[in-house]
Amino acid sequence: MNSKLTRRALLAGGVIAATTLYSVRQQGPHKAFAMKKELQLDPHPETVEPFELDDVEWQARLDEEAYYVLRKEGTERPFTSPLNDEKRSGEFACAGCNLVLFESDKKYESGTGWPSFWQPVEGRVGTKKDFKLLLPRTEYHCARCGGHQGHVFKDGPQPTGLRYCNNGVALKFIPAEDA
Repeated sequence: MNSKLTRRALLAGGVIAATTLYSVRQQGPHKAFAMKKELQLDPHPETVEPFELDDVEWQARLDEEAYYVLRKEGTERPFTSPLNDEKRSGEFACAGCNLVLFESDKKYESGTGWPSFWQPVEGRVGTKKDFKLLLPRTEYHCARCGGHQGHVFKDGPQPTGLRYCNNGVALKFIPAEDA
């Protein structure tokens, strides 16, 4: 067996296990995301203008799990999001502000337990380094509201070779009109 492949598989498995242990909270199965008070923001603005709400406003707008992920950079449990199985044509928007971040034709099954994409819509996500698990990772967030979405890894499919591993609760699916 290829030792490089074995080390990679062990490292990937360790990171998934550590992320899961780090993020598991004592709650029931994932529920479909529900925003308490919908923000009426354009999902397709010509330019993305950042905006901020204070913590009290976010708590009033988001349910507990969405708040934990989007505003506190938490992680939902793997294999709990109904978006893992979403195969229809459409778009995936930030659950915090409705900005479209991904198109459905960029989604793929990564086997990690979280919705995964190989490319975001240009200019819709920002990144920063994350050292929460000691090893550096690249976190990405919504360019408009700053909501934490997930992490990007260099083990995705071509043409980018990237895997945007997204928390399902941080997204909402908007089906195409013909879907």
